[in-house]
Amino acid sequence: MSRKISLVVLLCSILTITKAFAQQADAIVGKWINPSGEGQIQIYKKGNQYFGKLAWIKVPNDETTGKPKTDVKNPNPSLQLRPILGLELLKDFTFDGDDTYENGTIYDPKSGKTYSCKMTLNGSKLKIRGYIGISLLGRTEVWSRVK
Repeated sequence: MSRKISLVVLLCSILTITKAFAQQADAIVGKWINPSGEGQIQIYKKGNQYFGKLAWIKVPNDETTGKPKTDVKNPNPSLQLRPILGLELLKDFTFDGDDTYENGTIYDPKSGKTYSCKMTLNGSKLKIRGYIGISLLGRTEVWSRVK
């Protein structure tokens, strides 16, 4: 009987730890604004990975045509006509258990380039590190949570 009780206690403990880990991982989910205030990124979860799309931009339309801005800098000509608003900028991030999300990429529509990326959550701030090759060769921005 005590063996069954021990097993039940062990299973309950594992479920509690797993749920707490998932809640900690999901703390990144929500809207974030970049340092310039030009754009907001909605971070969401698909399966066990995290993604982010451009949910709002300060100037959504092209100043010369009045039409929605498109991904004109994309190196793939077939993608250059897609709207920037709603574009998935963050892809394939996994939570490492220490407020860090790794193994993802970030797309910069201003340059048309995709970079390896690591994100670190610190309360209402999100440190985004885009890089080529190794993390030492890159640039960091700090995004703020939208309230």
